[in-house]
Amino acid sequence: MKKILIIEDDKEIAELERDYLMINGFECDIETWGSTGLETALKGEYDLFIIDVMLPGMDGFEIITRIRQKLQTPVIFLSARGDDIDKIRGLGLGADDYMTKPFSPNELVARVKAHIARHEALTTPQQKVITVSSLTIDPDARAVTLAGNSIPMTAKEFDLLYFLASNPNRAFSKEHLFDRIWGMDAMGDVSTVAVHIQRIREKISHTGEKFIETVWGVGYKFVK
Repeated sequence: MKKILIIEDDKEIAELERDYLMINGFECDIETWGSTGLETALKGEYDLFIIDVMLPGMDGFEIITRIRQKLQTPVIFLSARGDDIDKIRGLGLGADDYMTKPFSPNELVARVKAHIARHEALTTPQQKVITVSSLTIDPDARAVTLAGNSIPMTAKEFDLLYFLASNPNRAFSKEHLFDRIWGMDAMGDVSTVAVHIQRIREKISHTGEKFIETVWGVGYKFVK
């Protein structure tokens, strides 16, 4: 049974989420305070986190920043604010999805199932370590090194980089990349691909090598 942690200060919303998830076979815990929610999350006992952005004690942005220092567990952000800047910030910090309140509980369940399945598929141990010049990508350890130095990556940054590097010199559209890595309907959300590509480039550009190129009118490709 997959285990979900809900960090939400609105008890009615949290219980609604819990009830729908439990009906669909998930085990759920609820935390209503940001700092205690983080403490519970870092125990590493959960398959996915559902986190409200605005929380007492510590907001969702701080929580995911701290989570991503230790865990790559999928995260779905929930917020009453639909501002693009909040959405881009959340995704940039490592969230896997962002839903605006009010939302459909059935859609939330569908997204939870999709993200857990995709995370499990992408983290299945593989044998192929990719090395291109000074860059090494190890899928078993989910580790990236550049010129011998460890490069921290969020779960989605790693998945995106590994997918592109596994298909060198092949251009992929933003829509294709979003569907492959995030597994949801890409319409209206492909901007997150550009955000993640930019963050990856910033992290692996220290040697002056250009690993990911923009293919104008198409998308991106990994150059080998």
